[in-house]
Amino acid sequence: MEFTQSQHTQSQQMPGMQMARRSPFTYTAQAGVWDEMVAPDGQVRPHWQAFHRMLCEQGHAGLQGSSDAIARLLRDHGVTYNAYQDTGAVGRPWNLDCVPMLLAPADFRAIENGLTQRMRLFQAMLQDIYGPQQMLSQGWIPPRLLFANPGYLRQVLEIPGQANMLGNAATDLVRRSDGSWMALGDRCQMPSGLGYSLENRIIVAQAFAREFKDCRVQRLAGFFEHEREHFRSLAPHGKHAPYVVMVTAGPYHRGYFEHAFKARYLGIPLVEGADLTVRDTRLFLKTLEGLRQVDVLVRRIEDRFCDSLELDPDSWSGVPGLLESWRNGKISIVNGIGTSVLDAPAWLPFLPNLCRQLLQEDLIIPSVPTWWCGQENERREVLSNPRRWIYKRAYCGADGPAQSAAALSEGDLAKLLQQIHTNPEQWCAQEPQVLSTAPVWTGTQLAPRAFVMRAFSCGSNEQMQVMPGGLGRVCPDAGGFLVTMNAGALSKDIWVTSDAEVEQKTLLGGQTEQLRVHRAPGEVPSRIADHLFWLGRYAERMEQTVRLLRMLNHRLGGEGTVEQMREIKIGLQLAQEIHLLDQNFDISSPHTIVQEEVRQLIENPKREGGIPDLLGRLRYNAAAARDRLSDDTWRLFNRLIEDTAAPISQASPSLMRAKLDRIILDLAAFSGMQSENMVQGHGWRFLEIGRRIERGTAITAFSQAAIALSEKDDAVLAPMLEIFDSTMTYRRDHFARPKLRPVLGLLLLHQANPRALAFQLAALQLQVMRLPLGTSIGGEQKSREDVETMQQILQNMSLQDMSAEELIQVCESITASLENFSQHLTEDYFSHIKRRSR
Repeated sequence: MEFTQSQHTQSQQMPGMQMARRSPFTYTAQAGVWDEMVAPDGQVRPHWQAFHRMLCEQGHAGLQGSSDAIARLLRDHGVTYNAYQDTGAVGRPWNLDCVPMLLAPADFRAIENGLTQRMRLFQAMLQDIYGPQQMLSQGWIPPRLLFANPGYLRQVLEIPGQANMLGNAATDLVRRSDGSWMALGDRCQMPSGLGYSLENRIIVAQAFAREFKDCRVQRLAGFFEHEREHFRSLAPHGKHAPYVVMVTAGPYHRGYFEHAFKARYLGIPLVEGADLTVRDTRLFLKTLEGLRQVDVLVRRIEDRFCDSLELDPDSWSGVPGLLESWRNGKISIVNGIGTSVLDAPAWLPFLPNLCRQLLQEDLIIPSVPTWWCGQENERREVLSNPRRWIYKRAYCGADGPAQSAAALSEGDLAKLLQQIHTNPEQWCAQEPQVLSTAPVWTGTQLAPRAFVMRAFSCGSNEQMQVMPGGLGRVCPDAGGFLVTMNAGALSKDIWVTSDAEVEQKTLLGGQTEQLRVHRAPGEVPSRIADHLFWLGRYAERMEQTVRLLRMLNHRLGGEGTVEQMREIKIGLQLAQEIHLLDQNFDISSPHTIVQEEVRQLIENPKREGGIPDLLGRLRYNAAAARDRLSDDTWRLFNRLIEDTAAPISQASPSLMRAKLDRIILDLAAFSGMQSENMVQGHGWRFLEIGRRIERGTAITAFSQAAIALSEKDDAVLAPMLEIFDSTMTYRRDHFARPKLRPVLGLLLLHQANPRALAFQLAALQLQVMRLPLGTSIGGEQKSREDVETMQQILQNMSLQDMSAEELIQVCESITASLENFSQHLTEDYFSHIKRRSR
């Protein structure tokens, strides 16, 4: 999503360019620049007037309130963007300016005509590139333009079905000072931004609900309905009910949020390459119940990573054999592999002639004047005045952003020119453009900022549609050079106004509900079930860790009684027994040292097994299964992240207690949301199983440690009850000081106690009985036998008659059985190493 251009303007302001005398805002356009809201005479443009009146009614306070509401909605929805340099699966927050960008109907019609033609041109170019190659034989393009392009894939030559190779396309548009549009670049491989555009619209329309209606803004739902139907129409052999999936590179991809968001909106499964396999040249999705054939693959993986068998052997994102399946007509791919060849800026100077030759038409939207240095005359002209240009890589995938020669030092410019001399075909030069400006809310005022628009089109030559909106980008700083997401640009919702009343159709309700399709519970990809399984385990593991740390912290801040001192030491020993604390940690250390150790486990992300470490594991698995979790679940999850990340000013027991309390409440809400709001199909079932396995494992591990420690000091029992939230239950049943065997009875055998092992095993038995057939013969029977064996062990327990050693052996046995059960589930449902006979 790279919007790159220059803003070479004087910072001087034209006097008398304020919006209106009575406006609470002072907005001054820049001299000689097309401003999207204000005309050269200082008047608000006609299509902005209704929105401008509403801005004046709101005033500064109202607009700041809308900005705060938008920021809160973005945070609640968990909207993120993974920049290239970011690490982790969550990424950085998405930046959205609260003021939308308004386009007049005439402006959109010009864009619509130009993009429709541009997409027809790209379809014809792709058909020729991977077909007869008339452009080369007729001399319309130099051979190096194609053969030096890393996006050109010889493996795709002569694959049938190239006429509709391009399902989606995007073009970055800028407006000249006369108001006409120019194309800054094109994206044909897997144009990003559609999902973010939809999310922007949903959020801004909520913040400006009345303004959205009064301005007669065209809806986006029709475009996405058309897109979904287009995907279905591409199914091989005209299949009536094709199975469509979207493949992503996973949570670490920079656009993963929009992949998950859009897949859920369109009602199609979001999968990764590991979820897919090619058998007998057919593509299958590995589900819990076996393999399901895929007819249409919506691709969100770069070309070279799609097939490790024929393309990049080091790729882990794609599917070995995918090209062969496509070659044999068993699968349709949107967009087709090899479309990245057209993402290169080097094509821009050749498009006018190619449009005349291939379509017999003049190019409607011209490109920003561009020179490809792979041609001698053009290179000579560029190098004759090297300070004049914006230098860009000629082909997509190359490292480095655009560079303005005017801003480079002499040394840096010399290095750049040397690179151009060495590999001229790798470089392009573009004329700097004076970008139009759009109003941005800075927090104190409206200010003009450089604006770039990404517009989207979808469909085939027979039926094509341009989205009535787009993804706007504005530079956060005045006079900025890079209008890119990586450079920190702000996004904007783009409102295309209408001359007539707009049909009242919502994005996520009404007719758009047709986009939601029913999926049987067994149609859960194995990898998603695996991530949900571990999501349950890590959520439970994190809760147990927080409860243990809260127990210790509570005693550190108490009255300092002898009983509390005993419980602190025994609690530290308990933490050592379950490997949360290092065995060499001195349990007799002063309180200040113990407090700092607890604080490190609460805040230090490098402490293995600490809260930040567990949150990172929880976060990764949640992100990998994002399209299976509701918006409310994500709001809770985001609150959990915020509460966990909130720093503690000092190692104070009261401050640490408050933070731990918040985290426990967040985890409890997260668990409740999972139980009450998540569809209880097979995905939920594995999440529930993971949680019960982890809780059962924690019970046996803590019980084993408590049995061993209680022989020396029974002070461990009260902390045990507190950790498992069973103190009040014990007091109600026994009215006495905790004793080992009654405590074990409550935590191991009490079938009505949600914190007891017997309760976990009963819950596991219930869910295992409802699991689908696995991929290995008898695998599901083995899982059932595992649970029945553990239940039999518990039923045979005699707390009064067994010695401590025998009780420890029972705990060890059940711990091992739980891990065996987990391993059997993995082999039978997640690995797909074996193919089940049917």
